[in-house]
Amino acid sequence: MEVHVQYQKMQTSESLTQLLMKKLEGLENKYSWLIKANVLFKQENDKTGEGKVCEIELSAPGPRIFAKSNSDDFEKSMAKTVEDLRRQLEKRQETFSTY
Repeated sequence: MEVHVQYQKMQTSESLTQLLMKKLEGLENKYSWLIKANVLFKQENDKTGEGKVCEIELSAPGPRIFAKSNSDDFEKSMAKTVEDLRRQLEKRQETFSTY
């Protein structure tokens, strides 16, 4: 699977990228039909202390799969986003097996 990572309004983080690749590798091993992942990390001004946003869009057969989460920490945002994607991928996998 091809992975594109972008950082908006923040510095590039090698450790964050490595953690992301490890999580996406787990998804790719389970769902071999994934084609590409577009990942965006961005920092927004938020008075509540949150504002660390992770967006992931997966290209796969059928409609694209998208998840986004906002937290006070990029690692938490990424974990929640990947978990949301995992749930969506499980549903997509079920539709494949019924046909």
